[in-house]
Amino acid sequence: MRLVWGTVESAGSPESGAQRLRVRLDGDTTGAAAVAYGSLTGVCRPGERVLCNTTAVDLGLGTGGEHFVVARAGTGVVLDDPSPGHIMKLRYTPMQRDVLSVEEPASEHHATMSEARDLGGLPVVCCGLHSQVPVVAAAVKERSPYARVVYVMTDESALPMALSRLVPRMRDAGLVDETVTCGQAFGGGLEAVNLYSGLLAARAVAAADVAIVAIGPGIPGTSTPYGHSGVAQGQAVNATAALGGRPIAVLRLSFADPRPRHVPVSHQSLTALGSVALAPAVVPVPALDPAMAASVDDALGNASVWRLHERCDVDVRTMPDMRGVEVRTMGRAYEDDPAFFLAAAAAGVVGVRPNGG
Repeated sequence: MRLVWGTVESAGSPESGAQRLRVRLDGDTTGAAAVAYGSLTGVCRPGERVLCNTTAVDLGLGTGGEHFVVARAGTGVVLDDPSPGHIMKLRYTPMQRDVLSVEEPASEHHATMSEARDLGGLPVVCCGLHSQVPVVAAAVKERSPYARVVYVMTDESALPMALSRLVPRMRDAGLVDETVTCGQAFGGGLEAVNLYSGLLAARAVAAADVAIVAIGPGIPGTSTPYGHSGVAQGQAVNATAALGGRPIAVLRLSFADPRPRHVPVSHQSLTALGSVALAPAVVPVPALDPAMAASVDDALGNASVWRLHERCDVDVRTMPDMRGVEVRTMGRAYEDDPAFFLAAAAAGVVGVRPNGG
């Protein structure tokens, strides 16, 4: 871990919850990008001294290559933002934050959540990557414009929802109607103590017609079978099934990723569906050209995915109407790697089909 003092050169709007800054670190002659979360540090202003965590950038890691503001220099109270709740997120760290969780007695939804036991067949699209969420949502809205789509964000990757540039764009475009942050993740329209209650809140409080479960931006990986955040997809399948929902799993496909372990079906998808998921899910497979389709079929068959899960072939050959929301994955757009995006679109199509068929 590395903490470095610096001076704010310029500061963007704090309204999204993640304030983008240019900070000149002590000892550097040029500015660097940084993020400050207003709910943790308060609003930053040009000329202020800030303490930055530079670890991820120093290691060449992290979504966006940004430093993170830990504290602002000054005296007295620098942030006074009490919550009406008493649930702590980022628990037992110097940045622990009080939130009002949807389940706790102080919440207006406490009575509803006290009775919530079952998803009642709610279709839940379980993603492996954050970048799949807008494509799934767009496919749902294209076929069912009035369907309520709720994004349930788990805590296996980025914890502040505000880090995501996609979420506010999806909200503004009407692709997502509500958000829920689960576990240690925070900043959603609804806060939940864990994924199970987060899913129940999506249905019982947010009135979801389709829920989408995914990690936030970024995905830790180690090139080992289980040492990655992709296992969260299998856990989401299990939670959905346990609560009486209808799990739909998005395949992570690629024919452009330079890493062989992600071609044609990512090893993360194969682990999540082949080992972690203990309940059956519908797995949509998009239309691809014959050679690509054959390699995907071989990968899924060799991983024994169909031993448990139900295949659903979907004739999706183009991107859904994204309503102006631009999506890239690992720096690649649709034109660079169509299979990735078509797999997400196929899952959205299945999400609005009766019984998933």
